Amino acid sequence: EVQLVESGGGLVQAGGSLKLACVVSGIPFDNYVIGWLRQAPGKEREGVSCISSDGGSRYYEDSAKGRFTISSDDAKNTVYLQMSSVKPEDTAVYYCAAAPFYYCAGHGPSDYHHWGQGTQVTVSS
Repeated sequence: EVQLVESGGGLVQAGGSLKLACVVSGIPFDNYVIGWLRQAPGKEREGVSCISSDGGSRYYEDSAKGRFTISSDDAKNTVYLQMSSVKPEDTAVYYCAAAPFYYCAGHGPSDYHHWGQGTQVTVSS
C-alpha cells in the first residue's frame, strides 16, 4: 500500500520558520521523485519543490528559491521541507506526492500519481 503522510503544519508568523515532514512507504516505482505542492484557498494546486529518490536531483519553484530547502532521510523514509522567511502568501495546504521520474523538473500536479492527505500552513502577518 502506498502511503505518504505529511506532518508539521501549523500557524507561524511572517518571517518565521516551519519544517514539514512526509513519511513515504510502498512507492511502486524503481525511480521516483517526491514533490511538495500546495493549494491556497481559491487557487489551483501548484508545485513548490521536488527531490529525487536518490537525493541527487532537487528543484525549487521561484516561489521557494532561497527560502525553502528540501531534503530527505533514507533511514526514516522521510522527505522534509524546511520553510524559512515565510510570507502570508505561503498560506496553503501543503501536500507531498510521488511521481515516476528519474529527476526533478517543473513537474505539475497532474504528473504526480500518489498523494498525501495534506497539512495546513497558515502564515500570519
